[in-house]
Amino acid sequence: MKRFVIERHIPGVGSLAAAQLKGIAAASNAAVAELGGAVQWIHSHLAADNTFCVYIGESENMLREHSRLAGFPITRINEIVTIIDPMTAED
Repeated sequence: MKRFVIERHIPGVGSLAAAQLKGIAAASNAAVAELGGAVQWIHSHLAADNTFCVYIGESENMLREHSRLAGFPITRINEIVTIIDPMTAED
């Protein structure tokens, strides 16, 4: 499985109420369940008009199917090729 960042342009997403975010999360969880393990949602970062979602998935096509099932747009998909953090600077 590969790791991806999905960018979604959703006007006003950063100011949605908790109940609306709960509905979005439920839609994503339902789509993940329907795909039977082909994708896994890790987490999402919300900004004013965009989300940046980290997923593990079999393929970009499976991520697109998840988005179709959940009713979410996709602006861009990028495969994560490596992860660095502060510990990367250590020996």
